[in-house]
Amino acid sequence: MSNIDLNDLQVMVRDKLSFTTLEDYVNLCQVFLKLVKEMQPTRIISPTNHNYIFFQYDQSFEHRITRPLNTNLFIEDITAFQVILDRFMSFLNDLQQYQELTADESRWQGFIEARGIDKVIYTLQQSIGCVGDSFENPNQSRKRIGQLFENLIRLIIKQIGLECQSRTITLPIPGYPGYQMQYELDVVFSRDKAILASEAEFIHPTEIVGSVKTTSKDRIDKIFLDKYLLTKLIGRDIPVVAIFLHDVQRAQRGNSLFGINSTFKTNHFLGYTVALNKLDGVYYVDPRPEMTVNQKLREQVRDFQQFLLHDMWTLSQPD
Repeated sequence: MSNIDLNDLQVMVRDKLSFTTLEDYVNLCQVFLKLVKEMQPTRIISPTNHNYIFFQYDQSFEHRITRPLNTNLFIEDITAFQVILDRFMSFLNDLQQYQELTADESRWQGFIEARGIDKVIYTLQQSIGCVGDSFENPNQSRKRIGQLFENLIRLIIKQIGLECQSRTITLPIPGYPGYQMQYELDVVFSRDKAILASEAEFIHPTEIVGSVKTTSKDRIDKIFLDKYLLTKLIGRDIPVVAIFLHDVQRAQRGNSLFGINSTFKTNHFLGYTVALNKLDGVYYVDPRPEMTVNQKLREQVRDFQQFLLHDMWTLSQPD
């Protein structure tokens, strides 16, 4: 892959048959980090949030600017990335073998405290996002980038030994014969392969539904509504978790075009919690600062590491 350039990476992102394994994500990420070192795009530090940067491509890509990247999580150096990636893959192997007990192992404490899991996932996905930002029309790749994040989370869950798949279900509407609602579920996961006993059982009691999005912007209401409707239509509580990459976007601040704006709607989140129902877990790879200081948010929102280390195993524990 030594002769691959940014145009080739664009082709890879567009290809619907690509990214079937974690190795595919790693390969693109490694090539992108190498290209950043060779191309040396302009590196812009956000004047309002100094831990966020942007890359600006050269004239051959019409000076397009990438999404904001959190340098506390994004690993620019390819050698440093390889080191932490090796640890990450070993960690996943231990998770598969020891499950939630892995977090108690002393040899992993430093890796966990340094947020190694979040760093690898963030770097893998944001490398794809930066390639998408190099397109002539970034909207061409926006949906695809979201699909690839969903697929990445699915592959990671499967890598540690759980059953995980996307699923489309068609639910009858009680009291209205012949009327149905179709639901596309991003991920459905469980510890064991669930066997649906009848056509009326769309989600097994041991299965958890997950909504996976790069950002909660314009999506958070649907996730709350999904849990409410699935529970109502199926007739029992359906556990639903939400997994997000981040909630930031570039914004103009004064004379600067490189400010950072949060897209998380705190009041909407809390309103849906009260009016509809609590979700069974909300996880961010790159959580916003307000999620750690706001007591009401801190009760529900956690970083993604917590999901892999503990909550996923608790949620999928058979009764």
